[in-house]
Parts: sequence; structure tokens; C-alpha cells
Amino acid sequence: MSFIHEDFLLSNEPAKRLYHTYAKDQPILDYHCHLPPEDVASNRRFSDLFEIWLEGDHYKWRAMRANGVGEEYCTGNAEPYDKFLAWARTVPATLRNPLYHWSHLELKRYFGFDSLLDESNAPAVWGLTKEQLASSDLSVAGILQRFDVRALCTTDDPTDSLTHHKRIAESGLSTKVYPAFRPDKAHAVDRPELFNSWVAKLEAVANCEIRSFQDFLDGLRQRHDHFHQMGCRLSDHGLDFVYSDVAPESVAEAAFDSARGGTPCEPSDHARFAAFMMLFFGRLDSEKGWTKQLHLGARRNNSSRGARICGPDSGFDSIGDWDHVAALGRYLDTLDSEESLPRLILYNNNPVDNYTFATMLGNFQDGTIAGKMQFGSGWWYLDQKEAMEWQLNCLSNVGLLSRFVGMLTDSRSFMSYPRHEYFRRVLCNLLGQDMARGELPNDESLVGGMVENLCFSNAREYLRLEGV
Repeated sequence: MSFIHEDFLLSNEPAKRLYHTYAKDQPILDYHCHLPPEDVASNRRFSDLFEIWLEGDHYKWRAMRANGVGEEYCTGNAEPYDKFLAWARTVPATLRNPLYHWSHLELKRYFGFDSLLDESNAPAVWGLTKEQLASSDLSVAGILQRFDVRALCTTDDPTDSLTHHKRIAESGLSTKVYPAFRPDKAHAVDRPELFNSWVAKLEAVANCEIRSFQDFLDGLRQRHDHFHQMGCRLSDHGLDFVYSDVAPESVAEAAFDSARGGTPCEPSDHARFAAFMMLFFGRLDSEKGWTKQLHLGARRNNSSRGARICGPDSGFDSIGDWDHVAALGRYLDTLDSEESLPRLILYNNNPVDNYTFATMLGNFQDGTIAGKMQFGSGWWYLDQKEAMEWQLNCLSNVGLLSRFVGMLTDSRSFMSYPRHEYFRRVLCNLLGQDMARGELPNDESLVGGMVENLCFSNAREYLRLEGV
């Protein structure tokens, strides 16, 4: 039997029936990813495994560094083939790391490769995959069709013109592709050079002059409106922790003016400015019926040497440890008190916070929308079998698993769609174990109906993306 066989990760008979009958053939709604819209618009074809598999994968880079592979073969100037060979040498060392599962699942689903990748067969795998990648079946459009991706939402800065999204919408692509509004750089009054460069881009794309704080807010509101016109129904914020010590508008304005003049504000004023902006963005999302996504708990760029050599998002980030539950409660309560709390998905990167976050969200379920406050799927370091089970168990214990909007890729790679299969197998195995032990009814239509909803239907009904 091959390693990736039809019952992979399914350890009991109910799990096998749930997966093969109710989960396997469900379509995909990938509502949060970092795929480049220009690759979709151009229907990119990939020359080799480096381009489609290794080009921007910081998970693999971290494993390679840990295995003694030099930076030249991760983010450096080595030839693509040599980088692939370095990864193939690393794969056997990833036993029990989720990369071992993901890598073999991806090779099988995309290329039909059914052996274990290592240094000895790497040259043959390179040739096999390079030949298949020349086919239209593995162009971007071919991949989206193969995995029945009904819709995906990219992650886009407010200063993005969304030209690529316009091209996609006009292309006739069967997969719906929408932007998501990610305004993290709007907080950067502590870094005037970065902030002012970004404001200049905002002025250009919004065709306005930003002289005052009110001009700044008006420009952001205009971009929010434009994103909505382009089908956007989600925002996203990547924060270490929630900002909740809200500044009066006069203090926020002073911080803005200071940054525009080239002087960074004090850390406490930066936090208060960011809190003011987070309320502003929450109100905009609520007005339009959007879903707000909060990604909390990463500690980024820990290695100054690595960040200097490789830049951000290169594998030098880890789980953070902040006491931010009270701040989260204050933020949600402020919006809720003024009836401006939008639908919200919270992704947690520290398992210590699972129950505190999940129970906090339960405080703000208001009976107007089923599952309005969502405890999101395992994110980043928690995007693996054990932590998926932690998230599913936590949500089951303190909320309604049946209303969960399910999995996403959170990926920069078009090779990541088997992540949905992986999640579905983990989900069905967990539920199947409960059925086998008599802890859930032995009623496949009941439990299987929930599985179908968790794979696709809940996300479609919750997000309300046009045409999906």
C-alpha cells in the first residue's frame, strides 16, 4: 500500500464512510490566501517544481535551515534545480513534521507521484513534474478547475489598484476571485518613512491629496468603497495583538501629523492611534456587511540577521505570547455597544489562547446571524493535524462546531489545495472516532450533513460572495 492511500489519516470505519461519502467531493471556497492575483490574471504556467512549490515557501525554508542547508538554497541565488535537490535531501528528515504529509500529498494529487521523495529519486521527479507542468492542466486555471475551487479571496493592500482583479473578472474564469482588504500599513505612524511612502501610494490610487487626518480617513473610505464594488466582502488584519486603548480623534490626528512631518510618535501614542483605526475599519466593515478577519499572536522577524538578509516573511517568525484577551474583549465590546460589530473570524497562533479566545467570541454572538463570531481554523504553526484537532475540540466544547466556516489555505502557493483534503480527513477521523465510541449518534446522514456544511456550505452562506 502506498503512503498516501485512499484511507490516509482515517483510522476507523465511520471516518472512512464520512470522508468518502460526504467530504471528498465537496468543492472548495478558499476565503483567505496570499496567491498573487497577477498569476491568476495571466493564467501563469510554471516551468518547474521550484516555481510552483518552493519559490516562496517559508515553511520549507525553516526545515531546510534546521537540516543544515545553507541560505543560498533557501532564499539565495542557487539554481532552481539545486534548490529542489536540497529540499529533496531534507524531506526524509521531516518525518513527523506536517511537511512530510503535505509534500507527499501534493506530489500525488498534482503529479501522480506515489513514492517517497528523497535524494535518490529527485532527478526523476524533477523531470516527471517538469513535463506535466507544460500542460494546460497545471496552469493556474487548470489547477483551480482540477480542485473545484469555486471562489478564492486574495489579500490586498488598500493601495492596490485591483487591475488584476478586473482582468480576472473579465476573463470568464469559472473560479470567482475577489480581493480582501488588508490595511495593516495604515497603522505605521511609528515608522514615518514607511508610512509616508504608503500614504503617497494611497493618494495616487485614490486620486486625492492627503493633507489632513480627515483626508486620510476619506481616502481609506474611498478605497474600501472601491474594494466593495470589486466584490470584496472580507477585510483582514495581521496584528501581534488587538489594539483597544482608543485615542480621542485629536490624539490620533496629532500622531498622524507627527508621522507626516517625519517624526515617529511615542509607542503609547502609536498603540492608541492603531486602536482608533481599528474601530474606524470595524465600522466600515459593519456598514457594508463584510466579514472582518483578525490574525493574532505571531511574533515576527525575530532574527534581525535573517530579516536583514532575506527580508520579511522569510521564515523568522514564531508564536508570540501576549496577555491580550482583555484587549480583545474591549475592542469587541466597543463595536458591539454601538451596534457596529461586523461578522468576525479570529485566527489564533498560540494554542494557550484557544479557550480564552473561543469563549470571548461567544460573548458577542447576538442571535442575528448564525455563527456570527467565528473561531477560525488552525493558523500558521497550528495548521497541522494535532492543532487542527485542538481547534475543533475547543470550538465543539464551547461553541457550535456545526456553524464553523471551515478550512482555508492561507498560502502563497498554487500547490496548497490538498490542505483542504488534509483538513477534511482530520475532521472525519475525529468525528468517526466519536461515532465509533458511541459519543455521537451512529447516524451518517446527521453527522455527514454537518461534514458537508463544514467543507463548503457554511462558508458560502456566511461570506455571501456574489455568484458563489
